[in-house]
Amino acid sequence: MADDIMISEEEELSKLEYTKKRYLTPKEVVAFVLVNFGQKNLSQFISAYKEFFMIQFLKLNTTAYAYINLFASVYDAVDDTVSGLIIDRTRTRWGRIRPFFILPLPLWIIGGAMMFTAPSISSNGKVAWAAVAIVLYGLGMSYFGAWWLMVYNITPNNNERNNLITITKFFELFGTWLPSLIPVLVSVLPKINSSITMESVYTGFAYFMIILATLFAVYGFFNVRERVPLQSREEMKETSVLESIKQIFTNKPLFAIIFADFFNNFKAVGGSSESYFWLNNTGSLANQTICGLFTGIPNYLMVPLAAQMVKKFGARLTAIGAGVFGGIAYTALFIIGYHPFGQTFSDHYILNLIWVIFALTICGLPNKIIQVVGPILCAETFDYMEWKHGLRNEALVTTVQGYFTKLATSITGWLSGMVLTWINYVPLTDSLGNAVAQTDPDILQGIWAVFCILPALARGLYGLSFIIYPIHGNLKNQMIAELADIRAQRLAQQNSGSQQSAD
Repeated sequence: MADDIMISEEEELSKLEYTKKRYLTPKEVVAFVLVNFGQKNLSQFISAYKEFFMIQFLKLNTTAYAYINLFASVYDAVDDTVSGLIIDRTRTRWGRIRPFFILPLPLWIIGGAMMFTAPSISSNGKVAWAAVAIVLYGLGMSYFGAWWLMVYNITPNNNERNNLITITKFFELFGTWLPSLIPVLVSVLPKINSSITMESVYTGFAYFMIILATLFAVYGFFNVRERVPLQSREEMKETSVLESIKQIFTNKPLFAIIFADFFNNFKAVGGSSESYFWLNNTGSLANQTICGLFTGIPNYLMVPLAAQMVKKFGARLTAIGAGVFGGIAYTALFIIGYHPFGQTFSDHYILNLIWVIFALTICGLPNKIIQVVGPILCAETFDYMEWKHGLRNEALVTTVQGYFTKLATSITGWLSGMVLTWINYVPLTDSLGNAVAQTDPDILQGIWAVFCILPALARGLYGLSFIIYPIHGNLKNQMIAELADIRAQRLAQQNSGSQQSAD
């Protein structure tokens, strides 16, 4: 009896050893960080400047832009179903996820380059050009987006996984300043050399960002591994697609995340108006870069603070607090206004600029907390599904998330163009084609409302959504313990099968 107890204890210790062992090498961490660095910068650049470039330089009609985004979002949602199933059921010598570091590159390279190229063609031709560019880029990213699923499979050690997420988000800070250089470059370079236009600066920088992201994606492919044991091809065949989808729709934590991300996505409308705000309301795009130099500083503290908050309060409470704080901060900023010192921004230019920078710094404090806690919550959700059903259908789960994200994106993409129509915004340019500021008070107030109100709603509703998130307390502890047992058994079966094959 005593021997049986001793054997049982040794088995349990062996299972715990599997979950606590360190797996990641420094080279793998660097590779993962670099892939994120390239993809994050490219995505930030495109989301921040795509609309501005297409409307200001391609001269695309604002309403046409809105409906192209609506169409592209619907198309992406349909494609995501296919891509999710393909990725989840992929089994190759390189793994399930690694092939998608490479395969989608041509699509998003071509689409991304087209989005920041403005050929001299007819109005209908411009609509077609923009539509093809946006669809190609979105299609490529539907598959390349699988690279982030690597974080859930690169190690079975939860603490190591959370540390990798935190490290990745911290080093992400050293790269996100690259797109913020654009406002300074487009303001300064044309003045230094008249042959350099704003349009050429945007185009050249876009090509640079695409090349950088491509090189890092290729480097990542050759330097990361997948380690979480998965179902075999035979086991996957035993589980129908319909059954997989049914299991996803009974995943309560997933829907808490879906609702949160759906609401949080509406912040993008405010983000898309950022260039319009700095150009028109403050008089210079260069102010955007000046602001970025200061608002980004607290992020270097907020990333490690986020990790500590997750350890102390849990991912759920951290997400609730960050979202509610952001909602209150943006609401207060809108009420106070962007020129509290004087009737216009230019009355006390320096004081008003200092105020806007300070206020946006406060509003931005939750940003990195949300970016760190989001992947941790998703990882817990994937673990929850594996615990409940024995499956790790991350790509299919991400597809379901993607439907709601695409729905939000389609709405925000449509709104990003339509709000400019509603406030009667008309892009003004000088004789050289460079952008100049609007002065109409109604238009300026409309831009300010878009800049603040939707981010306030987005952040607040994001935080409140996690009230229904169930993975915390005793349930979480039970899940971790039982999941370790499931994985240890699966790993033992795989090792036994490999040994039999060798014999």
